[in-house]
Amino acid sequence: MSLTPTQRYILALDQGTTSSRAIVFDRGGTIVSKAQKEFTQHFPQPGWVEHDAGEIWATQSGVMQEALSSAGLRASDLAAIGITNQRETTLLWDRRSGQPIHRAIVWQDRRTAGLCDELREAGHAELFQQKTGLVLDAYFSGTKVRWLLDHVPGARRRAEAGELCFGTVDSWLIYKLTEGGLHLTDASNASRTLLYNIHTGDWDDDLLALLDIPRSLMPEVRDSSGVCGQTAPGLLGAQVPIAGIAGDQQAATFGQACLEVGMAKNTYGTGCFMLLNTGAEAPASRHRLLTTVGWQLGGHRTYALEGGVFVAGAVVQWLRDGLGIIRSAAEVEDLAARVPDSGGVYLVPAFVGLGAPYWDPYARGTVVGLTRGTTAAHIARAALESVAFQSAELLDAMQQDTEHSGIQLRELRVDGGGSINDAMMQFQADILGVPVVRPRITETTALGAASLAGLAVGFWSGLDELKSLWQVGRRFEPTLGGDERHNRLHHWKRAVERSRDWAEPE
Repeated sequence: MSLTPTQRYILALDQGTTSSRAIVFDRGGTIVSKAQKEFTQHFPQPGWVEHDAGEIWATQSGVMQEALSSAGLRASDLAAIGITNQRETTLLWDRRSGQPIHRAIVWQDRRTAGLCDELREAGHAELFQQKTGLVLDAYFSGTKVRWLLDHVPGARRRAEAGELCFGTVDSWLIYKLTEGGLHLTDASNASRTLLYNIHTGDWDDDLLALLDIPRSLMPEVRDSSGVCGQTAPGLLGAQVPIAGIAGDQQAATFGQACLEVGMAKNTYGTGCFMLLNTGAEAPASRHRLLTTVGWQLGGHRTYALEGGVFVAGAVVQWLRDGLGIIRSAAEVEDLAARVPDSGGVYLVPAFVGLGAPYWDPYARGTVVGLTRGTTAAHIARAALESVAFQSAELLDAMQQDTEHSGIQLRELRVDGGGSINDAMMQFQADILGVPVVRPRITETTALGAASLAGLAVGFWSGLDELKSLWQVGRRFEPTLGGDERHNRLHHWKRAVERSRDWAEPE
């Protein structure tokens, strides 16, 4: 499409687990303005996490207007809108009225763990893994949809009559942006539902039947980059193309310009998410990693291996709020720097179990190696190192899964709040044995959504121009010898084994 001279900006909507954000980018990939607003977390029962869908939209639409206003921009100055979102969070709403039938069930919610156990015991885990690339777990959307249909009065009848829509948060935002005009998602978000066949590129009838979910609920699956519609005329004062959609971790991978096979990024937030670009190949993991769609361009899917660490930045919050050994998260780096190493202390932050490659919901947090000489500084250093150790295990599993392809990681690109911690990034490079690279622009999730949208409307000429937008902020070279690195990893794995299978099933 041809752009007018005024259309010099891209608006990225970044709808996260705890806040909604909007960021305006210019042609150089530079942030022009941004706005952010937190929203309410609901915990109706232990292990249950919910969001109010109306509040998600209210905060997202509010920051969208605020970001434009603070930059002195109008909707006519925008070339396109890109959307990135918390993944797996599940919503059902009335197709005509747009009214949600229940609060959104958040990706962290564990209420369907029992259903997953039943499906596993019935022998269905391998079928889900083969078709979706995912581990059968309550983390994903499919069993959450089934729960809503089974527990909200009248939901199943209305769904079978075609009166309801299912969507992840991207679908909900698009529905609201178009005032009910569009019900769709992209391949990256679809691949996180347990209902989408990543090989055929469509919703899978066998899996829908297995979970007793009517196909009429499902959104249309589109490319991650492509104009899928326009905002409603009265929403922003002018209609703006909606041209990019991707789940947050896939968007961050795209924003990090990990566009070639073998490139990987790690996002350090509350948890950690590492993705490795595997190109047109969707490798079946032998180490319980996830095979996911990275993005879909022109009908062609790029795949990735993904591993998740449940507790990363959250371990620093625990040091602050649980142990009280720091007053703010920013203090942890200075405290850890008071000692040259962890003094043999290993902290395994399995507060909510362990993710990949273990997937052990019964593991619990463990500290080993304590002596009379252990100080708060040693514990702080062990906490930071635990994030790097967990990430190293993910990368090792990825490289074993792709060794037949000859994929060899040359560097790890990093982003997220934890990536600003220089000491942790240096230890990450040391324990990986490869350079760790932090970009100049660390808002990579929003940049990825903007890049996908800008690519679709010709704002940027192609992938080569997008690669040129990515610039090194700081590079951390490994300094630890190979023997010492293996020794540290060996002791870490011993500590992990002591944390495993601790809690007893209810």
